[in-house]
Amino acid sequence: MNQFDEDIETLISRLKKGTSPEVEEKIAALARRLVELREKNLLKINHSVLEMIAAKNLVLSGYDVDLECTVGENLACDVLATKGMGTMIVEIETGFVPPAHALDPSNYIRARIASKIARYSSFSHKFALGAPPHYLLPIPESLTKPPRYRDEDEIRTIKQYCDLYYSNPPVTREEILNARIHSVHVIDVDNMTVRETNPQDYIRRCAQW
Repeated sequence: MNQFDEDIETLISRLKKGTSPEVEEKIAALARRLVELREKNLLKINHSVLEMIAAKNLVLSGYDVDLECTVGENLACDVLATKGMGTMIVEIETGFVPPAHALDPSNYIRARIASKIARYSSFSHKFALGAPPHYLLPIPESLTKPPRYRDEDEIRTIKQYCDLYYSNPPVTREEILNARIHSVHVIDVDNMTVRETNPQDYIRRCAQW
């Protein structure tokens, strides 16, 4: 067993504690999915741990959950949750910055967060970002508002950020116009917990640091 498999096994044993057999089986099935993807060299353990904890939280809330799902052309989301006729996408952010952007990490992260909200939120009824508590997500405040309250200057600013880093395909004005983030999932790996908060409150807390 390699290190990834060992870490997933340890994680699963912690996530299963105190849950019903039905929840245990759902967690185990999600873990098998991650191991399969890891064998194709598509995942890293830090990201996978956050995915699993977020997924368990949604399972306990009554959602049917799947991981690494295709939602659009060349677009796969991290966590897709379904309850009744409603769907939620949770995109996981670890704060990783590629070496190529070592000299512009803040702008790169701002563009990545904005682009994720713009690209993914149209594929679900609710969109959320998930991140550990030590990583402060730079969420554009304009994307926390209903689209009808977004003005042209806000759209233009986000488009300029995204165009610096995304051109194939570019993030479109229409995607930004219609995008919205509904919640933030703060994922505490040490305690295996998720705290869901609305993005406006999250931004205010981050501003206090």
